[in-house]
Amino acid sequence: MNKDKSKLIIEDHKSDFIFKKKESGLNIQFNRVAFIFFVFFIIYLIYTIHLIHLGLRKDNLKKINNLPKFNNQLYRADIIDINGNYLVKTVKSIDIGLKTSDIINKKKLLLSLNIIFPDKNFYEIEKKIENKNFFYLEKKISEENYEKIMQLGDKSLIPEEKVLRMYPQKNLFSHVLGQIDDDNNGISGLEKSLNEELKKSQEPIKLTLDKDIQFLIRKELIKYQEIFKSNGSAAILMDVNNGNILSLVSLPDFNPNERQNVTDVNYINRVTKGTYELGSVFKAFTFASALNEKLIKPETKFLNLPKSIKCDKYRIGEYDNEIPSNLTAEQILIRSGNIGSVRIAQKVGAEKFKLFLEKVGVLSEIDFDIEEVAPQKNYDFGKCRLATASFGHGVATTILQLAKGYAVLSNGGYEIKPTLIYREKKINKKNERILNKGISEQVVRALRKIVNTEEGTAKFADVQSYEIGGKTGTADQPEGGAYSEAKINTFASIFPTSNPQFVFVVMLDTPKKSKDYYYKYRHQKGGWKGTLYNTAGWTSVELAGKVIDKIGPILATKYIEVNWSCVLEIIFIR
Repeated sequence: MNKDKSKLIIEDHKSDFIFKKKESGLNIQFNRVAFIFFVFFIIYLIYTIHLIHLGLRKDNLKKINNLPKFNNQLYRADIIDINGNYLVKTVKSIDIGLKTSDIINKKKLLLSLNIIFPDKNFYEIEKKIENKNFFYLEKKISEENYEKIMQLGDKSLIPEEKVLRMYPQKNLFSHVLGQIDDDNNGISGLEKSLNEELKKSQEPIKLTLDKDIQFLIRKELIKYQEIFKSNGSAAILMDVNNGNILSLVSLPDFNPNERQNVTDVNYINRVTKGTYELGSVFKAFTFASALNEKLIKPETKFLNLPKSIKCDKYRIGEYDNEIPSNLTAEQILIRSGNIGSVRIAQKVGAEKFKLFLEKVGVLSEIDFDIEEVAPQKNYDFGKCRLATASFGHGVATTILQLAKGYAVLSNGGYEIKPTLIYREKKINKKNERILNKGISEQVVRALRKIVNTEEGTAKFADVQSYEIGGKTGTADQPEGGAYSEAKINTFASIFPTSNPQFVFVVMLDTPKKSKDYYYKYRHQKGGWKGTLYNTAGWTSVELAGKVIDKIGPILATKYIEVNWSCVLEIIFIR
C-alpha cells in the first residue's frame, strides 16, 4: 500500500464560510424607511412648535377673560345687578401697533398688510410710516387677523393686550356706572369710586339696582320728557328701610361703550350732582319738625291766615287764592299752603328747623357710593330764610338728599344710608332714631290724603291698590338774583302707606304745558285734554303714577285698601 495515499489530511476551511449582505435589496429598503421617518419627524416638530405657540397665546388671552392673578393690571371685576344681570363685563382686547423704526422691508410689509386689511387706507398708513412714529394699525383685532399678523413674523408689528369694558345695557346705567380711561382707571361713576376694588375683587360687584325696573322708569321718563318738552329729568326709587337704591335715572344720558368725553352740563347726574330749590316738597319736613317738637298736632287749627305776607322787601303769597284762611296743620300740608307753612315753621324757630333739616339729611353732606355728589351749602337761617325754607325756596339740595329725607319721614323715623352696593346684612339692627315715636305715622297719613282726597294736589298718582302718598313741589328757578318762569316740578312719593317700603322721587327740569296730552282721572270718570297748569300736580305726578302702575307688580306691593270708617259703621249698624 502506498503510504502517501493512506495519509489523512485535515484542512481548516473556516474562512470559506463568509456571510455577505445582499445590498441590492435590503439596503435600499432600509434607506427608504429612514427617509420617511425623518420626514414625519420634521412635520411633527413643526406642528409641535406651532401648538406650543398657540398654547402660550391662549394662556395669555385666558388671563383677560378669566380671573387672573391680582397683580394683573389688565383685570377689572364685572358688575352685576341685584338679579345677576351683567351691567359691566371685561372682555379680551388685542391692539396691533406698528413700530416704524423696526421696519426692514416697507414695500413687502405694506403688501402683506394690504392682503390682511384690504379695506384700510394704505395711503394714510404710508404717511404715518414716513413720520417715523409709533401708531396703532388695528384696535380690537379679530382672532383670524391676529393669526395672520403673527404669521408674518415682522418684529415691527407689536401686539398689546388691553382691557375692553363692555356695557351691555348701553345708556341704561350710564350715570351710575361711569367710564374708564385707556389706562384701565375709572374716571367717573362706580368705575371711579370702586376703582381699586374692581382691580382686586375675585367676584363680580353686585349692585342693589334692578335692570327691569330701571328700564321701565327710564322708558317713562323719556316718554314724558318728550310730552312736556323738559330740558332733563330724574328719578330715584329706594327702599326706605335699608337705603338700597333699586333705580337711579338721569336724563339726558350717554352710551359708555362709545367712550365719549361728556362735557355738556346738561348731561349732569341730576339725582346726585344737580342742586335745586325743590319747592313744596319741603312742607312735609316743616309739618314733621313741628310734630316732633310737640308744638302742633295734625288737628291744630291756624286761623285767619292772610293771602300774603312780607319779609323785608319780599312778598310771600299763596300759589292758589282759593286756599281757605282757616286750616288745620294737616290741611295746610294737604292743600300745600305757603302762608300756613311759614306759620308752622315760625313755631319751630330758625335754629331748630335748620337742625331738623340737617338731621333728616336734606341739608347735610351725604356720603354716597359715587363721587359725583354736589356739596351741601351751609345756610344761615334768619327769619326770612326760615320763612322761605318752610315751603322749599331759598335753600337748594339734591334729589338724592330729598329721597333720604322722605325715607326717614316714612320708615318710623330712623336714619338710613342710601347705597348702590349690595351687601349682606348679618345683623338686623335698627339704626339711630331721628323722629320721636308715632311722628312718622302721622306724616304718612297726611301724605296719603294728598293723593286720595279731593283737596290734595296729587290725585293723578292715586293708582288703585298701591296706597301711594306723597307731596308735590313746584319751584321757580332762580336766575340772576331773581326767580324766572322756568320750573322745577317734583313729586316725592312713598308707598304703600299702610306699610311704607319705597320712596320714589320724580323731577322734571323746565317742563312746558302740553296742549294735546289727555289726562285720565283716576278718582272719577272722564279726563282732561291739555295741561291746565305747569305745576308738579299736572306733570311730575302724572309721570309718577304711570311709573308706579308699571313697576308695582314687580315690587309686589299691591294691597287691598280698606276704608276702616265704613267697616266700623257697618259693624255698629249690625
